[in-house]
Amino acid sequence: MRPDDDSPVLWDENGLPRSRLFDDVYFSAHDGLAETRAVFLAGCALPEAWAGRRRFTAGELGFGSGLNILALLDLWARTREPGAQLSIFSVEAFPMPAEDAARVLAHWPELASLAERLVARWPRRARGFHRIAFDEIGARLDLAVMDAAEALAAWDGRADAWFLDGFSPAANPGMWSPEVLAGVAAHSAPGARAATFTVAGAVRRGLAEQGFAVEKRQGFGRKRERLEAVLPGAPTPESASPRVAIVGAGIAGAALARAFAAQGAQVTVIEAERPGAGGSGNSAALVMPRLDAGGAAVAQLYAQAFARACDVYDETLGAVIARGALQLETGPKDPSRFDRIAASDLFEAGRLARLAVAETAGALGEDAEVGGLFLADGRVVAPAAVLDAWLAGAKQVRAEVAGLERGGDGWRLIGPDGELIASADRVCLANGLAAQAFAPNLPLSPVRGQISLVRTAEPPPAVMGAGYLIPTRDGLVFGATHDRDDTDTAVRPDDHARNLALLAQVRPSLAAELTDRPWEGRASLRAACPDFLPLAGAVSGQAGLFVLSGLGSRGFCAAPLLAEHVAAQALGAPSPLPAPLAAIVDPARFAKRSARRRSEPVGEA
Repeated sequence: MRPDDDSPVLWDENGLPRSRLFDDVYFSAHDGLAETRAVFLAGCALPEAWAGRRRFTAGELGFGSGLNILALLDLWARTREPGAQLSIFSVEAFPMPAEDAARVLAHWPELASLAERLVARWPRRARGFHRIAFDEIGARLDLAVMDAAEALAAWDGRADAWFLDGFSPAANPGMWSPEVLAGVAAHSAPGARAATFTVAGAVRRGLAEQGFAVEKRQGFGRKRERLEAVLPGAPTPESASPRVAIVGAGIAGAALARAFAAQGAQVTVIEAERPGAGGSGNSAALVMPRLDAGGAAVAQLYAQAFARACDVYDETLGAVIARGALQLETGPKDPSRFDRIAASDLFEAGRLARLAVAETAGALGEDAEVGGLFLADGRVVAPAAVLDAWLAGAKQVRAEVAGLERGGDGWRLIGPDGELIASADRVCLANGLAAQAFAPNLPLSPVRGQISLVRTAEPPPAVMGAGYLIPTRDGLVFGATHDRDDTDTAVRPDDHARNLALLAQVRPSLAAELTDRPWEGRASLRAACPDFLPLAGAVSGQAGLFVLSGLGSRGFCAAPLLAEHVAAQALGAPSPLPAPLAAIVDPARFAKRSARRRSEPVGEA
């Protein structure tokens, strides 16, 4: 039977899956689950290897149907230490659709409940890293949809156990190349174990050359032998769960609180006013990626952040106001740029549509002169609902942090009168421009934005052009102004007029209808960096101090993923960001660039 054109799966006469690309089976016809448990779980000494551990990391080459990961999650849920955290990294260059995975995993009804959760959160098939969280059992999976060597080079974790489960070395030699096995060794913790079904000589020698002690073991089913391999050493001693203080309760602080809580940390959020008092306090927020053509690092960052944000908001009760958003062409280069973006492999197939002028007019409900892009996964969210949900698991303190002091027992957060507000092992600055008070070298500048609000019984769909228009629960928001180095937050009548002019470029008929309507408004400050990219990571020279700021106008898109990145860095867990993307949001990038320029030789005049 032939698969769908976009599926790598062929189904045999017994209803079992086979790779169309590599002409090999996904698992043993004898019993795939029993094979996984014998070859990979037992081969990596699980669950004994994680006994007494607070954190454990597993890696896999060859995600396939997800059966190995499902078996791992099942074992973890039944045997983990209370509060322990499991990080999983897997690689799959040719992921199967969720429908095929559901058909495969239905063979094992004893895993039905967990399989249903896995399939419901099935990773997207677009190129890049994809995170799937199982917070209910303290586990998270990062799936790299790319070649194995590229994926290993981009991952920053070190695994305690490796499932080497690519298709056979004869059918798929690239998965077992010396470069890939070197990557496995480089990303292995002391004492790591690796297990595989193959005993091919090249694999045995390759693992041994990377420092593994390799032994043959009794195989499963028709396979006479399999391999187990162990690196020298013992796991690094673990410290207690850290105390984390987050300064700021906007979208950055709330996203950090959610990310740290999911990793089992003790979280305190300190806010001088109220959650959402600054730029995160509007009645609605648009979740859209920055659309860069060419597929370079910036485009990859926002595509991955957008996908993760959509998943997280969908799992947040009451967060989503509307789905779908239209991006209009606004300049002469946009038609060709939008064509390239629509053809990109960074977004899920079928979820981004290129619209001609007539189609744009149909989507707008009024005449249009330009084409556009429709993002089915665009979201409009309710900031108050998001902040309430994500801050709920943290201790919240209303206070102004006037100083940070570093001592032998961590950080002390000090109030204006010298009083101790909180003590913490890690501090995260998520207070926008005010982060510069504690890290003066952060290159942040203010951008003032004023929105206009109108109440209406029929909120319109979300659309972006020179400005934007989005629905609220009881009306619409449009705007917004964008004024650098302006710190005034008073609402200005002239800026309402500017917003109406922006709306007229997007929806002229609607703008005419709203001219004489009563408007409300809100002005707030956003923090931006010179390169228009966020700051997410460790603050140089201050151990235990981290920052998430500079999100600009795309905070609700970028914050969920970047917060998980910062939390991973702070806790010593694998990051969901590939290394090249982590580099472009590194708070130290400006200093590093300056250092490189100073070290470059000066050419002759």
